[in-house]
Amino acid sequence: MKADDKKLKILNAAEEIISQKGIAETTISDIARKANVADSIIYQFFNGKQDLLFSIPAEREDEYFSLLDEHLQGIGDAESRLGKIIWFYLRYFDTHPGYTRIFFFECLSSQDFYLSRGYGVVRRFAEILLESLQLGVTEGRFNPRIDTHLVRDVILGMLGCEILTALGLGEIKEGVSDYENIMNLVRAMILPREESEKSKPDTILSAATKIFSEKGFAKSKVSEIAKLAGVAEGTVYEYFVNKESILLSIPVKHFDRYTAELPQLFEIKNPVRKLRRFIRYYFSLFSTEREFLKVFLIQLQLNKKFYGTKEFESYKRYFSIFEHIIEEGKVEGIFRFDVNPRVFRNMFIGTFNNLALRWFILCGDRHFDKMQKVDQVTELLCSAVTVNYEN
Repeated sequence: MKADDKKLKILNAAEEIISQKGIAETTISDIARKANVADSIIYQFFNGKQDLLFSIPAEREDEYFSLLDEHLQGIGDAESRLGKIIWFYLRYFDTHPGYTRIFFFECLSSQDFYLSRGYGVVRRFAEILLESLQLGVTEGRFNPRIDTHLVRDVILGMLGCEILTALGLGEIKEGVSDYENIMNLVRAMILPREESEKSKPDTILSAATKIFSEKGFAKSKVSEIAKLAGVAEGTVYEYFVNKESILLSIPVKHFDRYTAELPQLFEIKNPVRKLRRFIRYYFSLFSTEREFLKVFLIQLQLNKKFYGTKEFESYKRYFSIFEHIIEEGKVEGIFRFDVNPRVFRNMFIGTFNNLALRWFILCGDRHFDKMQKVDQVTELLCSAVTVNYEN
């Protein structure tokens, strides 16, 4: 038997055994017996049990992306392409349950996996997803002001959480059954919305704030502000006399909003503001408790046993508040009637998991404004559920 054939046979045996028993209960001898080889043969190809485990996703990489490429053939427009990529992710994990259990509960639950060759599958899929989003912006089909990297992270997090809760909670039999609910949320985030006259000045001021902070007032041009705001330069002059009047209007926008929000500082009634508060509060809680975050993200959420414990019930109760906010907003006509609270919950949890893992665990304290990112995530998630969203 050729060396490559032996290696593949060992990997197939490992996938079958580990998916049934888990990595902790699996021995090299178990795998060797299943593959009909001596234990020593396994060590010719792999450094040990963990190396063998992490090699399973790496071995599937070519097959996975070859199949994805086939599904994308002939799909030209960015929205359909993005939809197919999302559908394929869900469908692949639905139809490979053994591999799915290994990938989510064995590989992702080990911090070492994120530095292994096997994690390359995640990076490569993320790149394809990002390219699709950027294509949509370039074609003018997606909102030009979306942060494509952030939207990619939201989608990745939501998809992972969908599969994870299907495995751990059994809320749905297959991830692809939530496809339309997922796409409803994604489309609401990325597709252009007709902007009201009321929100155009705020959009212009938000763009001006960004341009002024990066270039300074003197070096900034009204044409640059207009481009970032997604309006014609003439539109800017419909609301502001000149560049200086834009600058002087910026604090008015912010302090008027701060003043309007003061009455609800301690008693929030508006569902959108409740949702914003919940999201920001959740991020702030975990960002100040790094040790708990590390244990919770990797060792608890990616542990199938956690979902069957009474302790998990407290976690569910916490997020029932989140789902109640969505239902309240739907009743008031502020949130769209077609929003599935459970799927949106997975979008939020998945987004948090994905970002927190990189920000606080894998990348350490890499220098960037995390609070600004949290604000961007908050507004992006709110835009996914509201009927007529205005910042």
